[in-house]
Amino acid sequence: MNSPVEHRTIRVHGRVQGVFFRQSTQQEAYRLGLTGTVRNNPDDTVTIEAEGPLEALQQLEAWCHHGPPAARVDRVEVAAGAVQRYADFRVER
Repeated sequence: MNSPVEHRTIRVHGRVQGVFFRQSTQQEAYRLGLTGTVRNNPDDTVTIEAEGPLEALQQLEAWCHHGPPAARVDRVEVAAGAVQRYADFRVER
């Protein structure tokens, strides 16, 4: 039985740009079987749009609270959203 697909927008605050956060997020999303995007924002935050089963989304959210080794995460905001049906998980420039 397949789990229903859900969508989460995750915004990560702290020292999260220039520390391989986007690339590490993509690797974590692949490991969890998620689709979506990750991008840097002008305000030095990172936004992740992720889709997949709830359990995998929760694991990605937990990972976002620490991120890759060089990151310093101050705050993580999570919101549910409408499913977009991404084909894969990509890093946006």
